[in-house]
Amino acid sequence: MTVQTAEQDVNGPEPDLKRVMGPRLLLLFIVGDILGAGVYAVTGQMAGVVGGIVWLPFLVAFAVATLTALSYLELVTKYPQAAGAALYTHKAFGLHFVTFLVAFAVICSGITSASTSSNVLAQNLTGGLEANGWIDSTPGKGTITLIALGFMVLLALINLRGVGESVKFNVVLTLVEVTALTLVIGVGFYVIAQGDGSFDRVTTFENPDDKGMFLAVTAATSIAFFAMVGFEDSVNMVEETQEPERIFPRTLLTGLGIAVVIYMLVAVSVVTVLSSEQLAEINEAEGRALLEVVKVGSPDFPIDRVFPFLAVFAVANTALINMLMASRLLYGLAHQDVLPRSLGKVSPNTRAPWAGIVFSTLLALGLIVYVANREDNVVANLANVTSLLLLGVFTVVNVACLVLRRDGRESVFRSPGPTPVVAAAACLFLIGPWVDREGIVYRIAGVLLLIGVALWVLTWATNRGVRAQRTGFRNIDHMDQEPPPPREER
Repeated sequence: MTVQTAEQDVNGPEPDLKRVMGPRLLLLFIVGDILGAGVYAVTGQMAGVVGGIVWLPFLVAFAVATLTALSYLELVTKYPQAAGAALYTHKAFGLHFVTFLVAFAVICSGITSASTSSNVLAQNLTGGLEANGWIDSTPGKGTITLIALGFMVLLALINLRGVGESVKFNVVLTLVEVTALTLVIGVGFYVIAQGDGSFDRVTTFENPDDKGMFLAVTAATSIAFFAMVGFEDSVNMVEETQEPERIFPRTLLTGLGIAVVIYMLVAVSVVTVLSSEQLAEINEAEGRALLEVVKVGSPDFPIDRVFPFLAVFAVANTALINMLMASRLLYGLAHQDVLPRSLGKVSPNTRAPWAGIVFSTLLALGLIVYVANREDNVVANLANVTSLLLLGVFTVVNVACLVLRRDGRESVFRSPGPTPVVAAAACLFLIGPWVDREGIVYRIAGVLLLIGVALWVLTWATNRGVRAQRTGFRNIDHMDQEPPPPREER
């Protein structure tokens, strides 16, 4: 069996995508996709669970993500098409319904991630307005929720204009993200150099509920995983990457390494600059831990007036990519006759999949309102739903990696030995209730998947033709490509 190379046709009669990404652009894309809303959203919550050793859950989450990334690398170099987890599931098990569940879980993870980002953006935006004296005090939860809802509507309007993902634009956004996090790290080390911080807290474990370190770190790791996701999106760029079999493994692992180093340095800065009491306060405020670091650590410099808006820019980028991905996959599933065809409607002017955009936006708005009307932590719960859904997807992908080793097709990269087994077990362990997730997290994830199943059943019941083919995938290899030019409905 010959190994498929970058020069070989992967699309059959369809034209191949233009391979414009070399190792540098791919690395910036991966780092930019991993960085963003995650570290802003969860650092404060993690500190509230484990205290000063908040860097440790980031490290454990990195280890689990890397193990899973090895499985993705084995699969993406074996099947260099852009449909990602859904494609691997389909090839491994050949069960349309299982493939659909994986694909819809990925969609829902994008929606919950964007909802998390919208709340983090609202927190940082109001923090910036307050720091500059443009508002008198921190707004209440109702105002934060309204801003988050308004931002989601704005994202929908942008997407309806037909805005696509640009690699060069992603480079600019990545540099903004890295600049903002570098400011946090710089402030932290400045405080340490001045002798004003407490570096001893970096090794201090604290848990308000008197949990043991293992359970507390496990719980914090389940939260930290939200900050490590994003690497899996890079497989959708494989058909636009030069020599993917050669550069993808090294570049993806390098990107993960850069991200975890930045995260750990940020975590050290947070616990060095802020006291336990301050950490408890920002845990209540949600999503503002890094803003508080620059405010407390550099009172004589106007960094805190600029930083919130850099954070808003970075978080907005994450949310936009999430919603673009969700609407594109909804379009793809409808185009495959797996969801109602009405969800595959495309604007005749902008070629934007408007039905998928509207549907995903409505789900996001409903999520924000539902979670905000409870007393629970909005950001932590939405971030946990994202992590839960993706951990489920990653479990399936790791198992698929093992199954597909028997298909007789060679792969340029191979995950070492039983690594997929270890990765699947680790992801499955982090799904369980012993990681101390709130019950609302499982309920939200379950309801989202039930909505998908209901739509799948509706499609199965209404599609014409042979019953067994009513919800079959027709060309899953390129399910998540851009919508084609409008055409008459079938």
